[in-house]
Amino acid sequence: MLGPTFLFLSAVVLSAILLFLMVFFVIMFSDLECDYINPIDLCNKLNQFVLPEMGLQAFLFSLFLVTGNWFPMLINLPILAHNIRKVMNRTHMYDATEIFRTLSKHKKECFIKLGFYALCFFYYLYRMIVAMIAGN
Repeated sequence: MLGPTFLFLSAVVLSAILLFLMVFFVIMFSDLECDYINPIDLCNKLNQFVLPEMGLQAFLFSLFLVTGNWFPMLINLPILAHNIRKVMNRTHMYDATEIFRTLSKHKKECFIKLGFYALCFFYYLYRMIVAMIAGN
């Protein structure tokens, strides 16, 4: 079984990656709104990060599931369920022909995920520090 320090250190690193990924998504959507990037380029750039983002989130969830950390697992469950629903409905990739029609929805989703990953980052950081102190 993984030690709590290593577990939450891994969670901090993964949530930081997810946080920066969501910042990148928000910046790209803002660039599309300001006409700095065309829809085809935007979709090509973002679609290559959609599945890795979902995979990292699922890996983080499974990491907490395997180690028996139920509270962090449960707070990750809604995002995981949302990602699974998007994949099952085949709406997880961005479509250049519909991006302007659905831009506000995508931006709202990215801001919600950005806030969620920021809160998780600080929670995991706190738990990592507590685990390091308890280990001494």
